[in-house]
Amino acid sequence: MSEVSVEATGETVGEAKWSALRELERLAPGVDRDAVRFQVVSEGERGLLGVGYTPARVVATATRPAVALPPEPTGPAIEGEPAVARALLERSLVALGIAGTVSVEEGDDEVVATVSGHDLGVLIGRHGQMIDALQYLANAIAHRAAGEDRRRIVVDAAGYRARRAATLDSLARRGAEQASATGRRVELEPMSSVERRIVHEALKDDPEVETESEGMEPHRYVVVFPRRTVD
Repeated sequence: MSEVSVEATGETVGEAKWSALRELERLAPGVDRDAVRFQVVSEGERGLLGVGYTPARVVATATRPAVALPPEPTGPAIEGEPAVARALLERSLVALGIAGTVSVEEGDDEVVATVSGHDLGVLIGRHGQMIDALQYLANAIAHRAAGEDRRRIVVDAAGYRARRAATLDSLARRGAEQASATGRRVELEPMSSVERRIVHEALKDDPEVETESEGMEPHRYVVVFPRRTVD
């Protein structure tokens, strides 16, 4: 057995510890909760409605139990974006011990693979970290098989993409209003690259503000600041 550590953030130390614990359970199913060790890196500072706040940050460490993963698929190589997405998601459901159904819809430019079921929070992950990772992996596999001519694969679960996009759009608008009203930069919460792209797109046509990404992964975030004028 070996040790596994994760770092997580939250609005409070308690929320950060809970997020870290959920991530540990995802990475090491069967981990002993009572044996998890927490290190508080930062207690954070509260912001207003998620804008301009510093999250609490903790590191959680536990012993990884010996767990047998499902066997790798055998037989001919999986080809085609729909088959890649379906195989990846179905195997992920088995590995995570989640009951769910995978449906795939094909378009000219993209393939949307959606997981339906109950209690899909582990598959989605905090702020979509798990589902974004699965989407990245699916596209990487499809790229290796089909090259640049492949269609983009979108991975969704229980309507998460639409709900999160609406939340991010609202967060972006509030950040823009604050930056415009105060004349100062506004730092939003850490986000994945997929979520940062949504924020940038939401504000790209706003005549009063501009956006940039700053920080290092996995804590990279969007900064909203008043649009600079050229004399």
